[in-house]
Amino acid sequence: MKHIAKGNTTLILHGSLLRAMLSIAVPVVINSFLQTLYNLTDTYWLGQLGTAELAAINLVSPVQSIVISFGSGVTVAGAVMIAQYIGAQKPQSALRIANHIFSVAMIFSLVCAVLLTLLTPGIVAWLGAQDATFTNAVTYLRLVILDMPFLFMVNIYQAIRQAQGDTVRPMLLNLLGITLNLVLDPLLMVVLHFGAAGAALATVMAKAVPALCALSILLRRRDEPVYLDRRLMKPDRESLSSIVRIGLPTALGGSVMQLGFLLMSRNVMAYGEQAVAAYGIGNKVNGLISLPSNGIGSAVSTIVGQNMGAKQTERARRGYLLSMACAVVFLFLGGRILSLSSVATAIVSIFSTDAAVITMAADFLSTMAFWCFTNGIHDATCGLFQGSGHTEVPMAVNVTRLWVLRFATLYVCETLLGLGVQSIWYSVVVSNGISAAALLVLYFTGLWKKSRVKV
Repeated sequence: MKHIAKGNTTLILHGSLLRAMLSIAVPVVINSFLQTLYNLTDTYWLGQLGTAELAAINLVSPVQSIVISFGSGVTVAGAVMIAQYIGAQKPQSALRIANHIFSVAMIFSLVCAVLLTLLTPGIVAWLGAQDATFTNAVTYLRLVILDMPFLFMVNIYQAIRQAQGDTVRPMLLNLLGITLNLVLDPLLMVVLHFGAAGAALATVMAKAVPALCALSILLRRRDEPVYLDRRLMKPDRESLSSIVRIGLPTALGGSVMQLGFLLMSRNVMAYGEQAVAAYGIGNKVNGLISLPSNGIGSAVSTIVGQNMGAKQTERARRGYLLSMACAVVFLFLGGRILSLSSVATAIVSIFSTDAAVITMAADFLSTMAFWCFTNGIHDATCGLFQGSGHTEVPMAVNVTRLWVLRFATLYVCETLLGLGVQSIWYSVVVSNGISAAALLVLYFTGLWKKSRVKV
């Protein structure tokens, strides 16, 4: 393990690009799968308890995601800058930025956890939840938000390691977390009858253990090039300016997008609890096939970041094109399998026994899966712009995707075509496809070739 990061940095800068992409992407995919299992485990066990519990979590999950997405701008900025400093052979600059990222993220997570705890009832009421769904949603959100400091500890550890080309150790740490969650979910939700509260407590406890492990590793690993040192955590103006310049677009874009997802959840709620449950199931299951694409996007960001830092622009371009091709081919083939009605129905039936929920979720999954290959273009190209420090490009495209394209398509399908709940499905695939095409056009402008990180 000790030599993974150093070996991957050499591979990224001088070795086989395919091997470099796979060495980073495969552990990221596994890691993302483990993260997804947190939600899928909750979805499965809540589905056994009832539709109200399942709808409650699906309704309020975007609220937590809004805050997490804003905070992730800080960790994305850190990963980009650390990768470019490593490529430029400036380890002290990478060390300084890592410590600044940690202190800023911890303060942010603690403040947001307190505020959300106070605002939860009003937010859930605004979303339109009533009766059992309201009660379960308030209980779940107030408890699960307590995991934010732990979540950010893990994310910072992952960003620091990934920027160095090491995605194996973050994967192993998350494996510990999901193992705990798999045990705690049925224990707290079913055996001890805590319901939605049990799902939240299981998530918090399962995040706390790997978070404390990550903190311990970062504080003690002085033989590593990047670690945590309390003496370096006091922010300075130059470092904060860099974090804001690179991270703010991602933070704003991510949170604005999640706010849009929250409004989408409100629109789905208009069709009833069963539609909300189906929407949540379809999104989570479809997310599984997109995991390789997400992993490849992360790999592109690291490969491009280190090579841009080393002034190897052409190698960064070749790494991006190779990675995008792999993502598109995989998603095209996998999507064709998942889009089969029999396959989609069999999968969503695992998470619900409600016939109406199964029918809607299978329809949503089939539609999403058929067109999911566009995610390969989207994720790889976002990785390209993030790796070069142009985080404002993915932000602009993704905000437009949701707030303009998705809601416009939703309006046309609902109001003009009268497609009902299927309008939700079509709004997703149309907006995803157009945004992927827009990113591809922006790639050909060559804007990404001008790095925004001062190395």
